[in-house]
Amino acid sequence: METKEKKTTAKAVKTPEVKKDTWEYKDRNYYLIGNKSPLTHTIPSKHSARYPLVWFDPEKGYERELRYATNQKSIFVDEQQGQSTLKHIVFSNGHLIVPKEKRNLQEFLDKHPHKGLLFAEFDPVVEAEDQYDSLELEIAAMNMAYDMDIDKAEAILRTEIGSEVNNLTSKELKRDLLLFAKRNPNLFLDLAEDENVELRNIAIISVESGIVSLSQDQRTFSWASNNKKLMKVPFDENPYSAMAAWFKTDEGVEVYNSIMKKLK
Repeated sequence: METKEKKTTAKAVKTPEVKKDTWEYKDRNYYLIGNKSPLTHTIPSKHSARYPLVWFDPEKGYERELRYATNQKSIFVDEQQGQSTLKHIVFSNGHLIVPKEKRNLQEFLDKHPHKGLLFAEFDPVVEAEDQYDSLELEIAAMNMAYDMDIDKAEAILRTEIGSEVNNLTSKELKRDLLLFAKRNPNLFLDLAEDENVELRNIAIISVESGIVSLSQDQRTFSWASNNKKLMKVPFDENPYSAMAAWFKTDEGVEVYNSIMKKLK
């Protein structure tokens, strides 16, 4: 009877489940985030009060201290044995290429708290998607610039080059507008959708044409012909932006219509 019971017990014992290794062995390229990359940049490779390097382990339910050591298989301090050989992790010209043989460094970078903030792993699929989105935005901006009427084009370009827009021919203006849309599509589209841009342009033209005058302290707009006050610029506001907003009021609409007649 005892022998049968022992055999039954032995059958009931389950073999521990071996966790499948899903790590993909490949060379990886990491880059610093940002437009300007220093010649060299070193990221912390061990935990300290200044640079805490811990990773929350969802299976264990607590944070684990990270440390990169060239003579250790694990990146977790609680799994490292004996003396550890530490090494600096240095980005050169904004990049760090890690061969597939250095798995512990790749795993360390994958769990590093600075990943996504200071550096990222190059992903050709994500890069292609980002490039596609950028090109799509650029095309949309340039198409809008190509079809834009000359008055609105002048209003938008004036925000970039100021009164120099007055010296441009129609073709030069359209050329510079297309270049602006290509160079900075986000800003161009924002300006194209801003209804105050054209009104601000009229405010500027009215002063440049001598229809309206702006006081030296840039606080008061008046008719240039009789010096009759039109509006007072609110404190700490751009005078032309303030006038553009004022054009939308009942009194401002009448002045705007009068200015437009005189400009024609």
